[in-house]
Amino acid sequence: MSQLIMVIDDSPVVRKIIGYTLMREGHTVVAFPDGYKAIRWLASPQGQLPSVLFLDLVLPRMNGYAIARYLKAHPSYKSITIVMISRNCGLIDRLKGRLAGASAYLGKPFRTKDLLAICGKARPVQALARVSSG
Repeated sequence: MSQLIMVIDDSPVVRKIIGYTLMREGHTVVAFPDGYKAIRWLASPQGQLPSVLFLDLVLPRMNGYAIARYLKAHPSYKSITIVMISRNCGLIDRLKGRLAGASAYLGKPFRTKDLLAICGKARPVQALARVSSG
C-alpha cells in the first residue's frame, strides 16, 4: 500500500537514498533539510500527514529530539510514526529518542530492507485535520 513518507535529514545524499528506495516501492516521499521547513510544510494548505517520518538526530537549528517532541505534543501530528536515524546510536541516544516520541531508531548506515520493513508496519493515516487558530 502506497504511503506518504517524510524524511528530515540535512544530508542531501541520505535524503536521496531514502527517497529513491521508498519511491521505487511505490511510496510518495517528501524530504526536508531541517525541521522548521518540514513543520511549516505540515502546517501549510498543501501539507499532508505522513504515515512515517524518518528523522535525523543532528540537524541545524532544531535537533531531532526537539522535532519529535513538538510533533507528539500536537494532536494533529500524534499519529505519525517517527523513526530516528543517526550515527549516534548508543543506549542513551535510543532511550532519548523513545522518550521524545520515536517508535524506532535506525543507526547510520542502515539497510534499505529495514526502511521498507518499518514502512510495511506503519498504518496509513487519515487526512490532516486542521486546527483552527482563530
